[in-house]
Amino acid sequence: MISRRLLLGSVLSLGLFASGVVVGQNVNPNRHPNLAAAQRFIEQAIDKISAAQQANEYDMNGHAAKAKEHLDKAYSEVKLAAEAANRH
Repeated sequence: MISRRLLLGSVLSLGLFASGVVVGQNVNPNRHPNLAAAQRFIEQAIDKISAAQQANEYDMNGHAAKAKEHLDKAYSEVKLAAEAANRH
């Protein structure tokens, strides 16, 4: 039971961290509408994965958490793409 609690705590902590990372890195939708839309889709994907985790009591062998990590990275890369476009 302790390992399940540890896993649940880890997943919840990762979710909170991911949420904090995602918030505040938004691309300007007036300047880059497609990149801003991509960020919104990534946010929606993270939300759906979180809902799936809750529905399955976080028992997904860490794959859902890993997917959210990858989506966080994608979100950051979209922001970097917008910044690169701003420089040109």
